[in-house]
Amino acid sequence: MRSYLDFEKSVADLETKVEELRALVNDGDPALSEELTRLEIRSERALAELYANLTPWQKTLVARHPQRPHCSDFIAGLLSDFTPLSGDRLFGEDAAIVGGFARFRGSPVCVIGQEKGADTEARLKHNFGMARPEGYRKAVRLMELADRFSLPVISLVDTAGAFPGVDAEERGQAEAIARSTEKSLALGVANVAVIIGEGGSGGAIAIATCNRVLMLEHAIYTVASPEACASILWRDTTKAQEAATSMKITAQDLFKFGLIDAIVQEPVGGAHRAPAAAIAATGEAIASALEGLGNLSPDAIREARADKFLAMGRKG
Repeated sequence: MRSYLDFEKSVADLETKVEELRALVNDGDPALSEELTRLEIRSERALAELYANLTPWQKTLVARHPQRPHCSDFIAGLLSDFTPLSGDRLFGEDAAIVGGFARFRGSPVCVIGQEKGADTEARLKHNFGMARPEGYRKAVRLMELADRFSLPVISLVDTAGAFPGVDAEERGQAEAIARSTEKSLALGVANVAVIIGEGGSGGAIAIATCNRVLMLEHAIYTVASPEACASILWRDTTKAQEAATSMKITAQDLFKFGLIDAIVQEPVGGAHRAPAAAIAATGEAIASALEGLGNLSPDAIREARADKFLAMGRKG
């Protein structure tokens, strides 16, 4: 059953009418069939117009949609022979970060991603995609293996941020994020990150400092959530919508500022309406990004990555 966001009420009403009319068209009435066609066109047009003019806050809600495809969906849809690895060899396993080795279009790759979970049980298991230090240390372990065997790394980013709990801080959360970021920057193999939903703070940057950073059309990438920003600046979380607009967190803004490299177009109505199409488009974008990096030497890959991030914020 499709779940609608608050701002989609007008579309929800039209689609409900379409479904009701479809149930009646079985009688074979030509007039009803004609009315159904008109209503379907009207519904599709309303959806397209709505999603062509989303506000940053509305995009935030779409990025968090519970039916949006998660990391595990992208792995299942894009990779074959996926072999997950667990644990950081220091403390334990963190299910918020899923990683391992697989084949992407026949070629071996390393994949690292943040998994939020699709239902209550899975969300609790994966801690809503918020990793603890052992998760980032597992990511470092995977990147070291990828570097050793000359395998490109694909990062699938979808987290509200690193887990802020006391236990995570006691085990060195900031240091673990810094080490993961450092390793990502130092890799001698090509790495590509895709922001598939939320890209929240250092929790996202830890696996997203890559040669190419791609972003789904309705994803967000931000230093802090709009709610956190509103709480910090105004001590009022009800100003989250205002914060979302001011922070420039959408793919369109970030592409304009040169902070991401490409926008992956989503199906009309968002990735949650047609997950398979969104995953396929992401696969094409990843393949294109890796192809552009395929002939570079390890030193050239490191240099290109360093130049990319050092250039951010500099005036031309």
